[in-house]
Amino acid sequence: MSPYRSTAVVVLAVAFLSLLAIPAAAAPKPAPPKSAALSRDEIRQAERWLADLGYWTGPIDGVWDDVSRHALIAFQKIQHARATGRLTRAEYNALSVAAPPRPRELGEHIEVDLARQVLFLVDADGRVGNILPISSGSGKTFHEKGYPETHAVTPCGHLEVYTRASGWKTSPLGEMYNPLYIVGGIAIHGSLDVPAYPASHGCIRIPMFASQRLPRMVPNRMPVYVYGCKGEPPVNQLAGSPVVTDKVAAGQE
Repeated sequence: MSPYRSTAVVVLAVAFLSLLAIPAAAAPKPAPPKSAALSRDEIRQAERWLADLGYWTGPIDGVWDDVSRHALIAFQKIQHARATGRLTRAEYNALSVAAPPRPRELGEHIEVDLARQVLFLVDADGRVGNILPISSGSGKTFHEKGYPETHAVTPCGHLEVYTRASGWKTSPLGEMYNPLYIVGGIAIHGSLDVPAYPASHGCIRIPMFASQRLPRMVPNRMPVYVYGCKGEPPVNQLAGSPVVTDKVAAGQE
């Protein structure tokens, strides 16, 4: 073999070995499969599950409307999940295995859980229904004209619907629709603004669609059990522990 050919063979061999020493680029990882969009039948099934669990839903028609969204927000609050109102595949699966919430007390009454920001009715047999998301007192300090400086607190306690008003009512602290007064000027009432967090001056805001019907479902003297105040341990079962009723200024929203 000529020296030139021998040299060429050596060069090629070295180049080949060098190529072997270079690590191959890692193959790109396949993108995770996207969850398939829920079909109308699946949306209808989710609405049916929400209704069966006791949440306040609209027609079971496979259309994800504002009532459906608020029902899911209430469900997410009960589950201590992020309250988005978006029906995803994960939420659909969670609904499929969920159990109805339990009341704290028996007998016909309204329960308001401030910790989870929900309201629901309890019938004579202890069944929970008409579960709604709420927005209660923000806890902030405020000072409105004509009122002493106070905190925006929704009081806990065994209260009752002692009076009511129809239509829009304007107080110095805001507007209320069909208010059901439970102590002083604190009321359960409809509002155009019901965020997923406490934001009122003390009243219990509920969505407008519910405030149009709730007064017909709740008589005067209906007991209202409000719990979940700051520092109170959460209880997710029937219990009869007493809670303290705070005094509040009249006319709060």
